[in-house]
Amino acid sequence: MYNPLISVIMPAYNAEKYIEESIKSVINQTYTNIELIIVNDCSKDKTQEIIDKWSKEDSRIKKYINEKNSGVAYTRNYGIQKSTGEWIAFLDSDDLWTKDKLQKQIELIVNNNMEPAIIYTASQFIDENGEKYNYIMNVPKNIEYKELLKQNVISCSSVLVKKEIIENTKMENDKAHEDFITWLKILKDYNICAYGIDEPLLIYRISRNSKSGNKFKAAKMTYMVYKHVGLNFFARIYYMCFYTIKSLKKYKKIYNNWCYRNKGEVI
Repeated sequence: MYNPLISVIMPAYNAEKYIEESIKSVINQTYTNIELIIVNDCSKDKTQEIIDKWSKEDSRIKKYINEKNSGVAYTRNYGIQKSTGEWIAFLDSDDLWTKDKLQKQIELIVNNNMEPAIIYTASQFIDENGEKYNYIMNVPKNIEYKELLKQNVISCSSVLVKKEIIENTKMENDKAHEDFITWLKILKDYNICAYGIDEPLLIYRISRNSKSGNKFKAAKMTYMVYKHVGLNFFARIYYMCFYTIKSLKKYKKIYNNWCYRNKGEVI
């Protein structure tokens, strides 16, 4: 039975409101051969107290603190550096997993007799209060570099990636979508595709203050991704058109559901 150690990297900054739920969703996985590496990026709230509490209850939890506030890209890279697993998974400190998330990703490898570099999943969405949206972001069975440029369907908190790949393609540039840059570089540099599980195993929290919650900021950061990976001006505009259309469709569905749930109130 294929039973590799999975290192789950969780960056945390002022995460006292949600991090306990996120920790529980990791340690309650049906796949148990894991280590949870939580890196506190110099939080100013009670984040560390919560981490300390849970690390005493589960020996699989390892805790670290950055010497100074360094951003999510550096924090994830630091977590990878401290990891000992064959595979790396990421979970942001406000997102959640279904209990069988890691199990189904390992089963994909076993049942298909393959070892892909990246496995991602579909996502369901919740708001800041944990209320579910009636929308699922479905994902393709696999995706290559040029298709991924049109829309980032690889949510960071859904990813399972080979450590030997991710440690050689460090995350960078917090001013853009650092995870999107990483997936693009891996697919291009290794000339591979990523494999998806079209089940909502990730529960993604939409926050108004997050990168994805601010649509204009998210669009600007996507443009910066295209610039960072070396696309020329015309290619950036070309792929921004795809990004804009697909994003409008996605958030229209989420927004319509929000309005229905809140009796037509406007955000």
